[in-house]
Amino acid sequence: MVADTPPFDLSLGQLRQRTSAKWRAAGPDVLPLWVAEMDVMPAPAIVEALRRALDRGDTGYACGSKYAEAYAAFASERWGFGGFDVARSTMVADVMLGAVELLKLVTGPGDAVVVTPPVYPPFYAFTEHLGRRVVEVPLTAARRLDLPALADAFAAAAADGPAAFLLCNPHNPTGTVHAADELAGVAAAAEATGVRVVADEIHAPLVLPGATFTPYLSVPGGGRGFALVSASKAWNLPGLKAAVAFAGPDAAGDLARLPEEVSHGPSHLGVLAHTAALRHGQQWLQEVLDGLDRNRALLGDLLAAHLPSVRWTPGAATYLAWLDFGDLPGVAAGADDGGPARGDASARVGVAAWMLEHARVLLSSGPAFGSGGEGCARLNFATSATVLAEAVERMGAAVGGA
Repeated sequence: MVADTPPFDLSLGQLRQRTSAKWRAAGPDVLPLWVAEMDVMPAPAIVEALRRALDRGDTGYACGSKYAEAYAAFASERWGFGGFDVARSTMVADVMLGAVELLKLVTGPGDAVVVTPPVYPPFYAFTEHLGRRVVEVPLTAARRLDLPALADAFAAAAADGPAAFLLCNPHNPTGTVHAADELAGVAAAAEATGVRVVADEIHAPLVLPGATFTPYLSVPGGGRGFALVSASKAWNLPGLKAAVAFAGPDAAGDLARLPEEVSHGPSHLGVLAHTAALRHGQQWLQEVLDGLDRNRALLGDLLAAHLPSVRWTPGAATYLAWLDFGDLPGVAAGADDGGPARGDASARVGVAAWMLEHARVLLSSGPAFGSGGEGCARLNFATSATVLAEAVERMGAAVGGA
């Protein structure tokens, strides 16, 4: 018997009243552990900021630099890095749309964009929609960046023209927190070849106890890079879209070329909510991190008890678990719904399709994350202990009955 503790203590009945994608993408008998939404109530500071805005009818267009200022202060206090310079920043609608705009600045049609699979599916979808060419450099077996392979890929890509590297820091779906020396190695390889680094750091505030986050712009040689940041994941605000793009000192000129209309994309209410989260939501964030740490341990116990053949290396960040079902070939092969796989986060193939059909548990499909995703699935453990336990027990029972 597991006990639910704040902030992950919402009942299944309460959660099923939600109308967001997580809770409406499948039937009412399905337990959804897929898309990156947390099953929590919002931080009081966010609720109060939005209530005040609505009370004064403040629902116009976003403007100003308060969001960037709040993130810079948060980073300085939390990581001791004062290099997020508001003068080298601009608001963008969200992290991936920001990535698209930055890639437009430093690459052209047909140019290479390096990614490190398994990795966030929109890295593929948005890059390919932009008309760029995806080059894969898989993580190592230990789920770390493969620096020699990245250096070779950078050199090969740059030989054909401008190239970029989309860095996921911390890494989604593995939860890997890239070490400072690894990031410095990336920067050195990028500097040697002229490859431009665009770092998605949306999960940065979600580094769990025992690990240390390093902003890419803080490492030697990182000055030609960009960082995309947001309070979206850490404070559960995906429906209130807003993000900030920061440039390193040697990339300020590039950021200055960004069309002014790009900054019109963020929601004004989103900007207010994100700013309030960063300035006044740190105690709430700590409660979330403590809860995620408990859930990470619980997931390990549940897998050992009900799915002992599933391989999982607990990540040091995020609330996402990358599960390898490769020792269960019947499950790993799964069922194919005929839809696309790589880059399509909504496609139900392989393990995810099998678990949805046989266990009524919704996971994110492994093949959507690129090379290395076959036989795998991503599980979101940012939910109550009750829901997490029932989901793993359902999957274990389904596997045992297969």
